[in-house]
Amino acid sequence: MSPGNPSHGGTFQPLRHRSGTMRDRLHSYTKRTLGAGGSIHQAVALPPNESCAGWVAVHAIDFYNDVCLIWQVMAADPYLSSFRAGEGFPSGVEYRWSASPEEPSVSVSAPQYIDLVLKWIGEQINDPEKFPDDADDEVRVYSTPQFAALCGQIFRRLFRTYGIIYSSFFGTLEALEMAPHLNTAFKHFLFFCTEFGLLPEREMEPLEVLVKPLRKQYFAAKQGK
Repeated sequence: MSPGNPSHGGTFQPLRHRSGTMRDRLHSYTKRTLGAGGSIHQAVALPPNESCAGWVAVHAIDFYNDVCLIWQVMAADPYLSSFRAGEGFPSGVEYRWSASPEEPSVSVSAPQYIDLVLKWIGEQINDPEKFPDDADDEVRVYSTPQFAALCGQIFRRLFRTYGIIYSSFFGTLEALEMAPHLNTAFKHFLFFCTEFGLLPEREMEPLEVLVKPLRKQYFAAKQGK
């Protein structure tokens, strides 16, 4: 279950959920809910009698696929090479990356940061010890605090990726008529994160202009308004 590199012109192959597993069942539930005309706020709600951790695991993979497909559109854009290392969003933020906790971090450009984030997430998801697709292992692994911490890190890094895309590449995606897809994917992602409290408030502040109205929609929908 290995994804293609979503940047540098590679063809991205979305990660699949093996048939018959918890992940496959929950992924299918989401598709049925949205496909049947259900709203996004209904689609993110935990299905009855299902594992909350398994629900989060499935969406970590699906949201990773969404971002990879969006980012692949930018792969051949010469604009990517114009970014200098360390220039971040919002202004004054420096992007740094370390290959491991033992190695010093280095300053990277915004596009490099996205590439590294997506590569890292792909490695986590493809590690059967961290994201198993065997029924017995799913129950065991998904219930651990280590898995909860890993998913929290994945969702925070995906949010930062969306921040870079919106701040630096929205115009390009709009010209390519990809803006509606980006907006729908981000809305689904943010509704899910809000439903399960996956993003700290301070993490969302740089995108408040987008986050605030979407969260208002989410809470209004939850209250039936």
